[in-house]
Amino acid sequence: MDLRTFVLIDSMQPQYAALTGILLQGDTPVEGMAEIFMELAPASDVYEVLDAALKTTDVRPGLLRVEREYGTLEIHGFRQEDVRVAGREALARFGLTEADRWKPEVVSVKTVTGVDAWEAQLVNQTSRGGLLLRGQTLCVIEVVPAAYVMLAANEAEKAANITLVHYQPAGKFGRLYISGSESAVRVARDAAVTAVSSTSGQAR
Repeated sequence: MDLRTFVLIDSMQPQYAALTGILLQGDTPVEGMAEIFMELAPASDVYEVLDAALKTTDVRPGLLRVEREYGTLEIHGFRQEDVRVAGREALARFGLTEADRWKPEVVSVKTVTGVDAWEAQLVNQTSRGGLLLRGQTLCVIEVVPAAYVMLAANEAEKAANITLVHYQPAGKFGRLYISGSESAVRVARDAAVTAVSSTSGQAR
């Protein structure tokens, strides 16, 4: 099995949990829960991995998706240790550990200060989170593999009083959109970049 992504969210922040609840297709998580998101190949292995996770501890499934190349799943629960154990045991069935995941990389970080009202409206049309307002600072962070943007989003919200505008965890690059005052966005940006960059894994 190729473990493209293994993301652990230790405690879902309020905005992150709310947006994640919109994006997932299964059981809806709430703030304070822990979460694991996995992406793996062959895609059909995702069924057995999720089965193992759900039969190990008290966790709930938020996503099960089989695509052409990768399968993805999400589990969450109120007890962080339950989520950790479920993820660990699910991987163990295939002789893998968290250390076998791909190492994520921050591809780009773009910041726009004093956002124009017209640009804000265009960004808001494609977002599903909070609203970007005229005059705020906007930061867009791109990561690969895409799903590690979930870690970036949660850590950014932990670090500063920002608005989580949107995150896109699929595709070639994951993208995170955050907004707020320039100082708050700077702190959140640095926390997000540090979280992704310091995550261990196998170089690809």
